[in-house]
Amino acid sequence: MHMPSVTPGVRTCPLWLCFNLCCEEWSRRAHAIGARAHIWARGCPGHARTAGGRAAAPRTATMPRFTIHVRGEWLTVPCRDVSCTIRWLGAEALRRYTKNKPDNGGIRSVKDTRFVARRCQGRGLLDPDDTIEDVLEDNDFVELVIDGDTMSPDVPPLQGRLSHLTIAYREPDSYLLLDGNSLTSADLVSLGKGLHKIKLSPDAENKVVQSRELLDTIVKDNKVVYGITTGFGKFARTVIPVSKLNELQENLIRSHSAGVGSPLSPERTRMLLALRINVLAKGHSGISLETLHKMIEAFNASCLSYVPEKGTVGASGDLAPLSHLALGLMGEGKMWSPMSGWADAKYVLEAHGLKPISLKPKEGLALINGTQMITSLGAEAVERAQAVARQADIIAALTLEVLKGTTKAFDSDIHKLRPHPGQKEVALRFRSLLDSDHHPSEIAESHRFCDRVQDAYTLRCCPQVHGVVNDTIDFVKNIINTEINSATDNPMVFAERGETISGGNFHGEYPAKALDYLSIAVHELASISERRIERLCNPSLSELPAFLVNDGGLNSGFMIAHCTAAALVSENKVLCHPSSVDSLSTSAATEDHVSMGGWAARKALRVVEHVEQVLSIELLAACQGIEFLRPLRTTTPLEKAYDLVRTVVKPWIKDRFMAADIEAVHQLLLDQKVWSVAQPYIEKYRMEHIPESRPSSPTAFSLESPASPRKRVRLE
Repeated sequence: MHMPSVTPGVRTCPLWLCFNLCCEEWSRRAHAIGARAHIWARGCPGHARTAGGRAAAPRTATMPRFTIHVRGEWLTVPCRDVSCTIRWLGAEALRRYTKNKPDNGGIRSVKDTRFVARRCQGRGLLDPDDTIEDVLEDNDFVELVIDGDTMSPDVPPLQGRLSHLTIAYREPDSYLLLDGNSLTSADLVSLGKGLHKIKLSPDAENKVVQSRELLDTIVKDNKVVYGITTGFGKFARTVIPVSKLNELQENLIRSHSAGVGSPLSPERTRMLLALRINVLAKGHSGISLETLHKMIEAFNASCLSYVPEKGTVGASGDLAPLSHLALGLMGEGKMWSPMSGWADAKYVLEAHGLKPISLKPKEGLALINGTQMITSLGAEAVERAQAVARQADIIAALTLEVLKGTTKAFDSDIHKLRPHPGQKEVALRFRSLLDSDHHPSEIAESHRFCDRVQDAYTLRCCPQVHGVVNDTIDFVKNIINTEINSATDNPMVFAERGETISGGNFHGEYPAKALDYLSIAVHELASISERRIERLCNPSLSELPAFLVNDGGLNSGFMIAHCTAAALVSENKVLCHPSSVDSLSTSAATEDHVSMGGWAARKALRVVEHVEQVLSIELLAACQGIEFLRPLRTTTPLEKAYDLVRTVVKPWIKDRFMAADIEAVHQLLLDQKVWSVAQPYIEKYRMEHIPESRPSSPTAFSLESPASPRKRVRLE
C-alpha cells in the first residue's frame, strides 16, 4: 500500500499512514511482530473531511460506541460521527488510555505513537484509512497493538477445530422449550451449534418460583441449612451470618474458578450453559427466576464464559468448570461472543445490553453443583460416535467390495442364531449395500466362481464387531439422556414437601462409567478399520498395486496414511484405559470418592475423533482401490458413496499432499454425508422387505441344484 498523495490546498484528515507495504505484507508483519506497521496518530478533526474541505455531517442519530482493548485495559469510546476513520478511533482510545495513567502508561506522545487496530472477532486487521461505518458495527470490540508490543494475552485463541460459531454465526430464529425433562443429546448438540435459542416452559417457571420461595423462607427464619446458611464441604458446620449470605455465594464462585488448560470451544460452552439451565428448570435447585432468565438471555446472545477444560474430578459435581461458567455471568473473568471475540466479561455483557448476575443465597451453589461438564461433552461424544458407527458399515462394505469378499457371512439366518440387536442391524445394512438382485455388482460378479471359501475376520466379522459398538452406543446414550434431564444439585429443594434434603446426585459415576465404556467400544471401529487398510495397501492380500498407487517406488501412495491410522489406533489404546477406576479423596476427606468423569468425557471425544480419522483413511483407500477395478462397477449405493468422495478428493494418480484429502473426507463424516447418500437404500431394503439374495458358488453345498445362480428367500 502506498501513502496517498496530498494535493496542495485540499484538506485531508491529519491522521495519516506512513508505510510502503502492500496490504498482505503489512498484515503478515503486523501479526508476526506485534504490529510494527507505522501508524502515527497526529490528532483528529473529530469529523472526516471531504475533498473540498467541508466537514461531513454525522450519519447516525444515535451515538455509537466501541470497546477498545489497550495493554490490558478496556475503554469505551463513543463516536459522534461514524464517518471518522479507524485512525481517529485508535488515537482517541490512546488519549483516553493515557489520561487515566499517572505516567501516561509509558506513552510519551499520543500523536507519535504507532499502533495497529484489529477486530477482536476474527482477528482481522483494520485499515486506518477506512471509515468506522464501513468496517465496524455499533458495540464492536477492537484491539490496539502499540508498536513494540505483542498481541494481548488477554484474548486467548480457540483450540482445535475452527468453531462453527466463529466462522459464520447467524442468530437463530427458532426456540427450543426447556422444561428440565425432555432435552435429548441431539437437542443439546444442536444448541451447541447455535441452531436455536431457548426459553422456559410455563410449568418450569412455576416450579422455579415455588422452589425459590421455600429458600427465601429458610433464610428469613434463620434456619441452618447446608449451602444456604453454612459454608461448604469441610466448612459445612460453619454458620454464616445473614448479612454475608450473598458474599458467601460470590466467594464460592471466585474460589472455585480454579480450572486450567485451554478454554472450551464456543459450541461446547453453549452446550454446558444450556444443560445447566435445563437442570435448573426442574425447580429443585432453589435458583431465582430472575437469575435463570439472565442466564437464558446470556445464552441467547451467545455470551459465553471462559471455561478451562481441566479441573473437575466429577464430584461434588463439575465444580471448577461450572464455577468459571458462573464467573463470566457475574461479569468477572473472560467471555466470548460472536460480536466481541474474547474480552472482559463485564464489557461483553454490557455490549449486548445485559447485566451481570447478582447472586442470592444458595444461588452460587445452584450454579455449580452437578455433572453438566461431563454430560455435555458426553452428549457430543455419543452423538458423534453414533454418526461414525453407522457410516463405518458403509465404509467397510466398500472395502469388502474392493477386496472381492463374499456376502455369505451376512446371511440373516446366521444372525438369527445370535440375535443381538446391533449385530442384526449391521448385517442388514451390509445386505442392503452389497451385491444382490436389487443392487447387482459387476465387481462381485467378476469373482463369483473363485475358490475362496471365506474372508478374513476384518471383513467377515463386521456384524459382530460393529454390532456391539452400536449396542454400546445405545446403552451410553440412554444414560446420557437420563443424566441430561436429572437434578444433580445438593441440597435438593422439595417445595411440595417444604424441605431441603442433602444427597449425592452430584456424583458423576454414571456418566463417567458410561463414557469409559463408550471409548472402549467405539475404539474397536478404528482397530478393525486399520486392519482393513492394511489389507487394501498390502498387494499380497489385495491383489492391487502396493499402497494403491502406480509406479511404486517413485510413488509411495497410501504407505504413510496407513502409518497414521496405526498411530491413532495405538494412541486410542492408551486413551481407552478407564479414568473412572481412579479416585482421589478431596476437600479434606469430605469428598472421599470421586468419579474422574471430566477426563472420561474429554478422552472419549478424542477417541471418537481418532476413529473418525482412521475411517476417513479407509474410505479414501477403498475409493482408490475402486480405481484399479474399473470399468467394473459396484452396487448403486456404494457407487453413490464413491461419487460423494470424488466431489472433494480426486483419484490418486501420483503422490501429492495427502493430509488435506484426509481432512476433506473427515469433514464428510462429521457432516454425516456418507450416511445421507446410503441411508435411503438401507431404509428401502428394510421397509419394502426386498427378497434376500443368496448367491451360490462352487464351494456351496445344497441338496437341490439351484434353478438359477441365485436362490431367493423372501424375508418374513
